[in-house]
Amino acid sequence: MQLGPIVAMLERIAVFGAMREDALQLLLEHAHEVVVQRGSWFFHEADAADSMFVLQSGRVSVIKGWQGRSVLLGKLAAGDCFGEMALMDLMPRSASVRADEDCRAIEFSAGDLLVLFEHDVEQFALIQMNLAREVCRRLRATDELLFRARMGDTAAVPPAPIRLA
Repeated sequence: MQLGPIVAMLERIAVFGAMREDALQLLLEHAHEVVVQRGSWFFHEADAADSMFVLQSGRVSVIKGWQGRSVLLGKLAAGDCFGEMALMDLMPRSASVRADEDCRAIEFSAGDLLVLFEHDVEQFALIQMNLAREVCRRLRATDELLFRARMGDTAAVPPAPIRLA
């Protein structure tokens, strides 16, 4: 994995905002590159979780199960990250992520963050703060949608569940 272009990509992602280049390089030295073929899964809802992914190429669907159906929560593309809650709450995956195209991603594990902690606690604290901000941003957006749906704003209500086989 060539680190230069990947470091530049990470610098544009909020989760890695304001991190020093040497800290990003240290993370990348311990991270794993993952290739997932179209139609395959990065992970499934309720799987054990201890890592997040940064999509380098391809597109994915984020899917949640509900009463035997699959609901499309969103689509992500290169430069997006997913699975970051696993690095904060130590809970199983809250949704599934399926590759809509052949994908290449970088997987950062809790162990990778531990290495950063051992080398530079300030940079570790920064990425933790960035992760918390990202999770809070998503929670705020979800809260707004829920509030608007409860107030009868039908534009805020997601479409009916769809079956994704």
